[in-house]
Amino acid sequence: MPSKKLVEGLVEQMNFEFESANIYLAMAAYCQAENWDGFANFFLVQAEEERFHAMKIFHYLNNIGERAFITGCKSPNNEFQSITDCFESAYLHEKEVTKRIYALSDLALDERDHGTIHFLKWYIDEQIEEEAMFDNIIVQLKRINNDTNGMFLLDRELANRKFTPEG
Repeated sequence: MPSKKLVEGLVEQMNFEFESANIYLAMAAYCQAENWDGFANFFLVQAEEERFHAMKIFHYLNNIGERAFITGCKSPNNEFQSITDCFESAYLHEKEVTKRIYALSDLALDERDHGTIHFLKWYIDEQIEEEAMFDNIIVQLKRINNDTNGMFLLDRELANRKFTPEG
């Protein structure tokens, strides 16, 4: 059974995942306003993933007999200088998510809460993928360097991204 401190940390992370969804919705709105539908789609899918991540914690808390408290989210940044700025901001955000997941995992390890340790392993693996994905796209954007043809091709590629829930 997780300690009160660990439960509070899980609730905080759940709410941060919901906040992350709003951050990605703001990025999608920026991309949409700039007529980059593929980039907008990428961030809309990312927002769905973040809600999925939050709901995994919601269900975990319920499964261990704890209550998920929903809090308000901060207003996300809605102003970006470019598509690259969006992705760089997203990458920094994912690094913050990773830091928080690691802190939760460390707390679960300190408390020898094996159920929560096992549960959080999925998030650790997910964060490795998330950071790598954003880093890769940033590298591509920097190579393209605002070349219209390159931007068009990457936009078109990201338009094909779909949300697929994972267990």
